[in-house]
Amino acid sequence: MSGGVLLTGSAVRTCLGDGVATFAALLRGESGIGPLRYADPDRLNVRHGFHIEESGQGPDQERPFRASGWLAACVTAALAQAGVDPARQRVAVIVGTGLRELRAVERSTDVPPHRLHFAAVLRDAVPGLADIVTVSNACSAGGHALALAQDLVQLGEADAVVAAGADAMTESMLAMIGRVADGPAAALRPFDASRTGTLLGEGAAAVVVVPEGSSGRPLARLLGTGLSCDAHHETAADRDGIARAMADAYARAGRDPAQVDLVVAHGTGTRLNDALESELLLGTVGVGPLVTAVKGAVGHMSGAAALVSLDVALRCLATGMVPPVTGLERILDEGRGLRFVAGAPAAAAVRLAQVDAFGFGGVNAVSLVEAA
Repeated sequence: MSGGVLLTGSAVRTCLGDGVATFAALLRGESGIGPLRYADPDRLNVRHGFHIEESGQGPDQERPFRASGWLAACVTAALAQAGVDPARQRVAVIVGTGLRELRAVERSTDVPPHRLHFAAVLRDAVPGLADIVTVSNACSAGGHALALAQDLVQLGEADAVVAAGADAMTESMLAMIGRVADGPAAALRPFDASRTGTLLGEGAAAVVVVPEGSSGRPLARLLGTGLSCDAHHETAADRDGIARAMADAYARAGRDPAQVDLVVAHGTGTRLNDALESELLLGTVGVGPLVTAVKGAVGHMSGAAALVSLDVALRCLATGMVPPVTGLERILDEGRGLRFVAGAPAAAAVRLAQVDAFGFGGVNAVSLVEAA
């Protein structure tokens, strides 16, 4: 559906901390990368990852159902910031994820099927929630959750909807990354000419979507999310599919690409995706907006990736500061002309931001948010 809604609460959990700590670390150009935990790096051909430090746990002690815990904390915090009370309002939650709680199954065969999803843990954490739906849509799942949340609010199906995302690392996904890499990547370097591939991060994010005119102080206005599902290839992105998602976003938002001030790019650090995204951005938004990306600092967070990028976009709107792309030293040839933020943060008056998220199987989501 077209027409904007308001975002009134946002919370994230990354390897760098909560939203405030993550944004501060991004502005400093810091990275949360560290040695791979909980798995054999030699067997997987992956030696590094972006792990969350667990309170009260040693570096080799893996708490079960970690994604569920991060998700519950983020949903609770986002609702509190928004001033939304599920006991008095109809509040739904759409959770986007790539892997659900697959890691729990890898660790134990005694996992009840309902624990793969997130409804039970969220009902325990936030009593009174209405519908809770888990959407497994690869690396753009958080963006798809955001689009569904906007539709539900505009249709009057809920007073507020939480769009959320969560994923923990799994050995199956790590093995996939290791198999397609020539060697273990030492860093994730989005849009760098010497990039060697992606690395996994983990964490969760949640944002509260409410109708225009709702009480409370809005963080921003969500104008629209463009979606596409091209099924072009199991893993490789498709130019036309991503272009359709971008065009859909501009049409839903009623905005021209030339109006975009900032792009928080998908930026996976892979040979194909970074080049393709750069070419498409040059062909749509052109050389005007600043471009940043966060995966070099927090890793590829799968289902939470889009909403973590959204949280960063909201903070750029609020502060007028745009963090640099961690790991970007020499811009890839296809990106020459784009205004990548590199080396140091940039001060900018950002009113309209674009957030890109592209996933396996050609599921793509492009969101546009503006200052409210």
